[in-house]
Amino acid sequence: MSMNKTLIALALGLALSTTACTNKQQAENAAADAQENAADATQAASDANAMASDAAGTPTADAAAMAADAAANAAATATDAASTASTAAAQAATAGSSETADMKADAAEAAQNVAESAKDTAQEAKDAAQNAKDAGKH
Repeated sequence: MSMNKTLIALALGLALSTTACTNKQQAENAAADAQENAADATQAASDANAMASDAAGTPTADAAAMAADAAANAAATATDAASTASTAAAQAATAGSSETADMKADAAEAAQNVAESAKDTAQEAKDAAQNAKDAGKH
């Protein structure tokens, strides 16, 4: 093999390994963000549950309880999505090709987006529980 071909092969190998590292990091970041979103959703669900308890015995207790249930469901979805993102990140780290690593990184990002949407839904449900609690106290 000539020196030029050797250098080209080395450069190509470096480019592929850099891409794999980038995909691995992208997947790890998505998984970490998904875990954070799941934690936030779980906290929102806990807060909504506390508000529903506070609303017990008021005319809006049922509405607060339904909002708390919605928040709990959203938190469960966020937790599932975070688990999926973590699995995809682990698979990206051990992928045999840059194409597979890229697909796994994309899957981790998609799961992170689901976790973020679920977190937002849990927050909105928490706000609804707060509104129901407040309305029942007046």
